[in-house]
Amino acid sequence: ASFSGTPPGYAYDADRAEEQRRHHDMMPYIDDSPSSSPHLSSKSRGSRDTLSSGSLESTKSSEPDLEKGLEMRKWVLSGILASEETYLSHLEALLLPMKPLKAAATTSQPVLTSQQIETIFFKVPELYEIHKEFYDGLFPRVQQWSHQQRVGDLFQKLASQLGVYRAFVDNYEVAMETAEKCCQANAQFAEISENLKARSTKESKDQTTKNSLETLLYKPVDRVTRSTLVLHDLLKHTPVSHPDHPLLQDALRISQNFLSSINEEITPRRQSMTVKKGEHRQLLKDSFMVELVEGARKLRHVFLFTDLFLCAKLKKQIGGKSQQYDCKWYIPLTDLSFQMVDESEAVPNIPLVPDEELDAMKIKISQIKNDIQREKRANKGSKVIERLKKKLSEQESLLLLMSPNMAFRVHNRNGKSYTFLISSDYERAEWRENIREQQKKCFKSFSLTSVELQMLTNSCVKLQTVHNIPLTINKEDDESPGLYGFLNVIVHSATGFKQSSNLYCTLEVDSFGYFVNKAKTRVYRDTTEPNWNEEFEIELEGSQTLRILCYEKCYNKTKLTKEDGESTDRIMGKGVQLDPQVLQDKDWQRTVISMNGVEVKLSVKFTSREFSLKRMPSRKQTGVFGVKIAIVTKRERSKVPYIVRQCVEEIERRGMEEVGIYRVSGVATDIQALKAAFDVNNKDVSVMMSEMDVNAIAGTLKLYFRELPEPLFTDELYPNFAEGIALSDPVAKESCMLNLLLSLPEPNLVTFLFLLDHLKRVAERESVNKMSLHNLATVFGPTLLRPSEKDSKIPANPTQPITMTDSWSLEVMSQVQVLLYFLQLETIPTPDSKRQSILFSTEV
Repeated sequence: ASFSGTPPGYAYDADRAEEQRRHHDMMPYIDDSPSSSPHLSSKSRGSRDTLSSGSLESTKSSEPDLEKGLEMRKWVLSGILASEETYLSHLEALLLPMKPLKAAATTSQPVLTSQQIETIFFKVPELYEIHKEFYDGLFPRVQQWSHQQRVGDLFQKLASQLGVYRAFVDNYEVAMETAEKCCQANAQFAEISENLKARSTKESKDQTTKNSLETLLYKPVDRVTRSTLVLHDLLKHTPVSHPDHPLLQDALRISQNFLSSINEEITPRRQSMTVKKGEHRQLLKDSFMVELVEGARKLRHVFLFTDLFLCAKLKKQIGGKSQQYDCKWYIPLTDLSFQMVDESEAVPNIPLVPDEELDAMKIKISQIKNDIQREKRANKGSKVIERLKKKLSEQESLLLLMSPNMAFRVHNRNGKSYTFLISSDYERAEWRENIREQQKKCFKSFSLTSVELQMLTNSCVKLQTVHNIPLTINKEDDESPGLYGFLNVIVHSATGFKQSSNLYCTLEVDSFGYFVNKAKTRVYRDTTEPNWNEEFEIELEGSQTLRILCYEKCYNKTKLTKEDGESTDRIMGKGVQLDPQVLQDKDWQRTVISMNGVEVKLSVKFTSREFSLKRMPSRKQTGVFGVKIAIVTKRERSKVPYIVRQCVEEIERRGMEEVGIYRVSGVATDIQALKAAFDVNNKDVSVMMSEMDVNAIAGTLKLYFRELPEPLFTDELYPNFAEGIALSDPVAKESCMLNLLLSLPEPNLVTFLFLLDHLKRVAERESVNKMSLHNLATVFGPTLLRPSEKDSKIPANPTQPITMTDSWSLEVMSQVQVLLYFLQLETIPTPDSKRQSILFSTEV
């Protein structure tokens, strides 16, 4: 019988090797020839198909198990035979050119000298003989198989001959160097050494695979490091009572001693094995990225090596196999350039996903997390939790795939361009910097053979540093969930610029596993020491990192042409950790961030959501901030508070085209000054306003609504609004939402309708100010709806307490949805004449 049918469990022994290597504290290495041998990965034919890799693990010593264990022993040996056969074919391929080279050495036109041949092929003939003898001894015994069959003496003898490997390993480095020198000196040898033919296994006699000399010379190094794994596997399936057991143990002991003595020497070589001619290729950086392929978003894992950039896709895992990558494409760093697209120009056809859809995903994610917490508390079966986790993982992967929209292009000099989508300018800049830095050290282009590419792609599994898609599902329960609440950041100033330029900063924080740009300072013109002094309030949803980026604004596009046609604002970026311990302190903390010789001064203050949820009524009832809206309108004899009218009027006068109006924070000191002026009814307030940055006015208006002791939508009606927005029948939803709206107290309703019309007008200028209805709803939703009692919740079954983190996200999203609903309604009909008179009254 032919033993080409090894069970799938043995086919991937390189991955099992990984597990064994951990026991031996051996370095991970890069090559797993057996898994690329067609012989080994062939599925077992015939009745053996039912044998699964699972049965490898389940060997206990009860009677039926013993039977099974002995049966497994035969399969393990079949695998070893197949592996030996591949190894022998590699050694044969090395020996093939040896004879003609030796013959030529004695002629007048030698390709190599006898000494060079001796050095390069040192000990290869001896290794071949040892393994041929082993194979020839093992093959007939496995053919005439019985459970009593002995093989231990063969393994013992093989172990006793490991000394030959010692000589091979000691000479390996010299052999490689000699081979490289000879290739450079002699074109004929270079040709030979790139095209060594190894015959494939039995069933395809006529097929050969091409290998380089370098790949083949590494095989013995690889084989010897695997000698103990083979014995481990065999011992595992050899009963202690079997006569082979003591012999195999002896062989294992000899192999382990031998390996520990040479392991230190082999380690550095393993790392260099994926490399062209003696250079060391190492992995510098890897991460998940979204690639745009013919308009579709695809999740990829990208790897930056010392000499190339590789884009791979994680293959679907089929029953128990360890992960594997498929190489999509690679670019040698010498051939890589960046194609820049100016941020203000639309990147050609990036399919953008509407914010509403992304929000719907976030809501789903928060709801699934809630369910998981609930199941955990109820100690339900893990089946349910597993199912939920799978659902969560799918949703989060989808969000990760759909949210990025910043193009990161790489271009191969040979014509092909690839586009990735990234959600953070910081990461994009970091990738560009790392690649550029490494390009300085790369001088020549190359291409990988399919075998080298396969080996490199296989090595990615062992080398990757980013193992999980950055989803919260992959966080351990005890990992910090990050911060929830509001972070106030003041960007004070920066120093250290070499020449005068136009400078601005942006702030990014992470939420839902990826980074989002949250704020941007104004551009400080022609200076080396910008003094922005701008404060921003950033909402944190489970955030752990704040990043600040400093840019030089480039107005003159022609002036800035970099070697690769880059014409965009120049960036110098640096991350800042948000340390939850430090920030628990309620006070402002000053900090200096250094980046590339530039220092930026910041102050940060964090308000956890428990506190930011509270609406604090004002103690004195004379002002307007923190005073009930009914009291203010009555005192002023107006339908809409004076402060609301003033701010809206000023913004409509000069803020409608301001990028990020209402989203970008105004300077805090200006806002406080305006607040004080309105509170004491200062007659000069309109003069003050005309001199202030328009973002401060927008900030004052938001602050007014946020500090109302009761939200504009009232505490009483809030739960109903939250329930109404969740209705699925559109007709029922509209009727419910409008009835609720019209049951608001008069000042609240009129003020809301006044504000609503204004926000719609802001959104009409979206192409300039970048504020869509959805963006405005996100900013104003919580401000207008968040109830005043801290413990208010989305109406839920009271027996299921919701964790703070997830209920918060759900609650905020619900508030955004309510406001968005009204913003998107064409008209708001008003049923009775009393309302009519209010709405169309001229006294606003």
